[in-house]
Amino acid sequence: MTQITIEYMIMVPVLIMLIFLLPFTASLIMNGWAESRMTLSLQETGGYLGSSIQQFYSSLSHESVKAGIMRSDLDTPRFIEGYAYSGNATLSSVSKTASSSSKVLHLTLSYVGSKITTTTTVTLGADVQWTPSTFLSNSTSNCLKAEKMANGTIRFWFGED
Repeated sequence: MTQITIEYMIMVPVLIMLIFLLPFTASLIMNGWAESRMTLSLQETGGYLGSSIQQFYSSLSHESVKAGIMRSDLDTPRFIEGYAYSGNATLSSVSKTASSSSKVLHLTLSYVGSKITTTTTVTLGADVQWTPSTFLSNSTSNCLKAEKMANGTIRFWFGED
């Protein structure tokens, strides 16, 4: 009879601990998985935006395209996992010494109301400029705008209609 009492004295605290420990552990694992999934979705969108910018640049840099302002609609999701996201870009030269070197566009996307952020890099030519602008996913008319100047320089920015 005393043996059963000792078993209960040992098992009851272990069972009570498991009641609290298992849900807490499952919650930590699921939160990490959800954050990873959201980060991956944002990286895919950043890759799509980077590819769109690079393709638009390639089209405009051809000598048959005349000077003027052009636009390219962006088919990005308005929300990812229920979150709106925003983006900014900065342009930097690959080499500080050569004026004819390529330039790299660093596109940073982040969820509004979350700390999740991703960065995508896009390599463009030496004749490109970037006007500071903000990409907002929940806008109904997101687009990429570009102005090709008479000297061949192409200036990009995020725009809306």
